[in-house]
Amino acid sequence: MKTYKVLVLTDHQGHSKENSIYAILTEMLQHEQCQQIDIASRGLVENQLFFENHQSDALHVSTLDAEFKFTESGEAYLKNLKKANVEDYNLVFLRLPRPLSDESLLWFEALFSNATIVNSAKGILATSSKAFLLNFPDVCPDIRLCTSIADVKEEVEKYPIVLKPLKEYGGRGLLKINKQQIDDGEKIYDTNTYLASIADQLEKDHYLSMRFLKNVKKGDKRILVVDGEIMASSLRLPAEDSWLCNVAQGGTSVPSEVTTEEVNIIAKIKTTLKEQGIFMYGVDTLEDDEGKRVLSEINTLSIGGWPQAQAQTGLPIISKLIHKLFQHADRY
Repeated sequence: MKTYKVLVLTDHQGHSKENSIYAILTEMLQHEQCQQIDIASRGLVENQLFFENHQSDALHVSTLDAEFKFTESGEAYLKNLKKANVEDYNLVFLRLPRPLSDESLLWFEALFSNATIVNSAKGILATSSKAFLLNFPDVCPDIRLCTSIADVKEEVEKYPIVLKPLKEYGGRGLLKINKQQIDDGEKIYDTNTYLASIADQLEKDHYLSMRFLKNVKKGDKRILVVDGEIMASSLRLPAEDSWLCNVAQGGTSVPSEVTTEEVNIIAKIKTTLKEQGIFMYGVDTLEDDEGKRVLSEINTLSIGGWPQAQAQTGLPIISKLIHKLFQHADRY
């Protein structure tokens, strides 16, 4: 039986006690194929040269033990901090949120070429932009890549839209737009004035336009998928006075069941994701104007919600995730 020395790359600065990394790594540490887990945070000054300057000999890690847990001080990431040799690891677990540059992802892919990376850094680069949804238009609401104000206005002439930055997450930067006004979840703006203010950003970074669905109040469902298998789902409902379903934006999460339509969506996308080296991911769906669940997001970078799903279902979801993760590593 093959065992693994695991390296986890994360950024503890944005963590809370609900962050999935604590439950996942605590479970991983107990698995018979886990030899050791070292963790490195982008949030440490000691790791600045590694994460920002791509200096491979500047990685500082802490070795996990049974006391690993969240603290405000980030004590777990400083405990017995030591320099590491990147060649020592045969499994790399990426838990890095944005901002994360394309250059960094390509560097990780090359640096850890002799290890299994979950998810594949190159695969994350290909799939973590919202533009990846353009590969599956038949299971999405009406979508379009917008590179100019003219593009946005063409879409708004047809129906209200949600404009999404391609590389944001957690509901950040979303704009609900109709002909007269823009709603960012907090304030209302004049459409023409606001679009003029982001014209350069539109041309430089591009946005995804998605038809605004009137049934958004019925919730945004997060479906957790591992190696093509649906593990659990939860429904995130917006606050009473909001259209944003993300828990980070004030939404609430409740247990849910996966529909036949959603099973078909996963079947539609899972082969493409597997080909990209994506082992675990989160799929978000909304109810369209005809009452069907449709694909609204694919999350492949730093997927959360695992301990919450386990608590809601009463099933050993995290244990199953870890077992599948080592099975996945065994194949490479």
